[in-house]
Amino acid sequence: MPAYYDEKTKSWFCKFYYTDYTGARKQKKKRGFSLKREAQDWERAFLEKQQGTPDMTFQALYDIYMEDMAHRLRPGTLKSMESVFRNRVLPHFKDKPINSITPADIRLWQNMQIDGGYSDGYLDRIHILMSTFFNYAVKYYNLPSNPCSKAGGMGKPTHSMNFWTLEQYNRFIQYVEDVRAHTALELLFYSGMRFGEMMALTLGDFDFMANTIHITKTFHQKKGGGISGPPKTENSIRCITMPAAIMREVQAYISRIYGIQPFDRVFTFTEKLIRGNIKRCAEKAGIPQIRIHDIRHSHVSLLIDMDFSPHLIAERIGDTVQMVNKIYGHLYPSKHEEVADRLNRIIVPK
Repeated sequence: MPAYYDEKTKSWFCKFYYTDYTGARKQKKKRGFSLKREAQDWERAFLEKQQGTPDMTFQALYDIYMEDMAHRLRPGTLKSMESVFRNRVLPHFKDKPINSITPADIRLWQNMQIDGGYSDGYLDRIHILMSTFFNYAVKYYNLPSNPCSKAGGMGKPTHSMNFWTLEQYNRFIQYVEDVRAHTALELLFYSGMRFGEMMALTLGDFDFMANTIHITKTFHQKKGGGISGPPKTENSIRCITMPAAIMREVQAYISRIYGIQPFDRVFTFTEKLIRGNIKRCAEKAGIPQIRIHDIRHSHVSLLIDMDFSPHLIAERIGDTVQMVNKIYGHLYPSKHEEVADRLNRIIVPK
């Protein structure tokens, strides 16, 4: 695998032919390497990706996998996946050929993660991502078997959920002095919308006469800005009727935004502003700190406490009844004793 030195630029380059997926023979040239070895390594990795053989390195398959998933996953999901692989997986496996990774290797790596003190839920998530990755190699790149299947899992799925009661929220919100954060938190708590849905709201999404908000998109934060896209699911497209007092606060906030147009976003800050206010003000209020998404759980908990049905709650938060029952079912009061009592009343004494 030759590499060439360019006297003019004082750097190495590689130049070679390869056959693409259509069978066409093409030439590839890549300049700017400081070392001969770097040029050769780049050529080897490129050819491995083109050939898609199971002896390619983990890093080479990872690059292919993430490029493929970028067309199929939401930006937020992709970003989270990249973080797990970058921090927990690639440092251990990136230079290994995928067909040389054994169940014993996976087991050793799992033990390192377990010793890291991570939660059961996080360990389970890492395992699922790794197993899915190797299944991809089995299905599309002729890897004989998935080593994660033989190694077994780690951690266990968790369904823990934190939320504030109305009394806790009222104690908290009085300490939020930043107008932007105060308005956003009120909107999140009394609507149950997702944070990305709120961040995507434009002026035209608000109907201050009817006190409604139209949810039609979500916002994905990226370096240097972000982008609005389709909401999480089809059920997420909805119209939420809001308390008049909250809509008045939102209207007052918008009135301070100079020159805002119907298609301009209303909230242009980042998660950092909300997280910071939650941390500081929860501490002042003497209540547990929760995540931004837990405010959505708090809204649902409030509606359950007010005795609203799962069907109505599902419509309001843009989810399915099945998902509401799965996530929040344990919050509903048990009706078993009531059923027994009512049946007892209709039993004819013998």
